[in-house]
Amino acid sequence: MGPDASLEPFFGALREAAQDLGVEAWIVGGYVRDAILGRAEPDLDVVVSNHAAEVAGKVAEALGLAPPVLFPRFGTAQLSAAGRRFEFATARSESYSSNSRKPAVRRASILDDLLRRDFTVNALLMDLDGRVVDRVNGLVDLEQGLLRTPRDPDETFADDPLRMLRAIRFVAQLGFHLDPALLPAMRRQRHRVQPPVLSPERVAEELKKILASERPRLALELMDEAGLLNELLPELTACKGVRQGGYHIADVFGHTLLALQHSPPPLVVRLAVLLHDIGKPSTSAPDGSFHGHEKVGSELTRVALERLRFANVEVNQVAKLVALHLRPVYYRPDWTDGAVRRLAHDAGEAIGPLMDLARADVAASAYPHPEWMEELDGRIQAVLQERPSRLDPPFDGEDVMRIRGLAPGPEVGRLKKELGQLIMEGTLAPEREAILEYLATNPGL
Repeated sequence: MGPDASLEPFFGALREAAQDLGVEAWIVGGYVRDAILGRAEPDLDVVVSNHAAEVAGKVAEALGLAPPVLFPRFGTAQLSAAGRRFEFATARSESYSSNSRKPAVRRASILDDLLRRDFTVNALLMDLDGRVVDRVNGLVDLEQGLLRTPRDPDETFADDPLRMLRAIRFVAQLGFHLDPALLPAMRRQRHRVQPPVLSPERVAEELKKILASERPRLALELMDEAGLLNELLPELTACKGVRQGGYHIADVFGHTLLALQHSPPPLVVRLAVLLHDIGKPSTSAPDGSFHGHEKVGSELTRVALERLRFANVEVNQVAKLVALHLRPVYYRPDWTDGAVRRLAHDAGEAIGPLMDLARADVAASAYPHPEWMEELDGRIQAVLQERPSRLDPPFDGEDVMRIRGLAPGPEVGRLKKELGQLIMEGTLAPEREAILEYLATNPGL
């Protein structure tokens, strides 16, 4: 097995640079694993016995690329070209102290470098002629779909606790299964996914990849079994054992996992599905109701995602979806067009993700009319296509103040809202002249 044809110039330049400097150079990690699996992996990691920065510099010069970005602390260098990242590293070992997120790094042999890596399937080497070299039994593990650490898992996870989440992510992405020793080691070290050992940003990036995978439900179940979910999202594990009636077929936690299984992959949708019912534990009433859980859940969603340092735009989008998630589920065919317009207006650009969330929510229950979600979606599309639009009528506060002789204040906002409701309900035409005339001739508004 050789590299794909587009990489031949890179391999040639790397071979020449290694010969000039008298060092060994190998491709290692995800590219080798995915090449064997027939998957696409655009980025390449290169491990060299010495002089990583010099090797990277010679490759860049030979290929006419910008000089490499250097990271002297870690003995690494990075090149970028045509959407690909090439990272060069001098063979090394690294370890983390019990309360630090920055590793101590020292030079090591190629074999030592492989043994310090996360999993055997990521410690396969490819030489510069495209031949795979296995020094850690990674090929057997790859064939069996087994995720195993090159050393004792407690040592591997102690070196970098993020590897616990990476293990679960690889299961979710690749359909692998965990070596039996891994989950017990995760439970022993679960507390180390918290700061200061791991930064929230690193954790959030892994969570995003987990949620984007083909098996997010399995990933969350494994995180729960490992004790990692309670460390990172205690708001979610609080849903375990919270019973609910109606059309629900599981407790709140079980329902959430079922909904996640049915959700499409966009990140904001899966985050919203994951968190849409976290307001239920604190709003649970003896009669089985959860009044206001969507509002409480939206606030808790902000707390959880801000704690994990998600981007503000993601926090705002997901919190909005959680706040609105009941609205589509309450739909009935006797809704007026005005009610459909109000939903579309309140959701704004989030209407598509909101409907995805509603479908997943309904699919995870015994809701008797799932076809109503498609009916509602069709009606939403119809009101969005109305021209002139009743969702964004052609008037503003300046018009209200001018015609009514008002100064800026709450009365202007009230009149705008009342006019908007009349237009959405279909009582008033969504045309500027008609709106202004109505405003001028209906003083009792």
